[in-house]
Amino acid sequence: MKLPIIKHLTNFIEENDQDYVLETIETLEALTEVPSLKDEELDVIGELISNLYGAVEVDKMIKEGTPKKEALNAFMKRVLGAIDK
Repeated sequence: MKLPIIKHLTNFIEENDQDYVLETIETLEALTEVPSLKDEELDVIGELISNLYGAVEVDKMIKEGTPKKEALNAFMKRVLGAIDK
């Protein structure tokens, strides 16, 4: 996951609608079922899906009242904490 991408997507959600991101996630998840995809291609799609889900989570925190910068930092700390385990 990359914080600049999640931040950009969070801005996109604020300016547009979260539904666009959720539909994109569904589309990318459907693409992962294509049997001819190479591992590298699946990795890229997986990274995109992770960033999209991250933006949705950050948007949820913002809507619950957390300031954007704080929500982004808290999300990344949570991700890094999960990786360290």
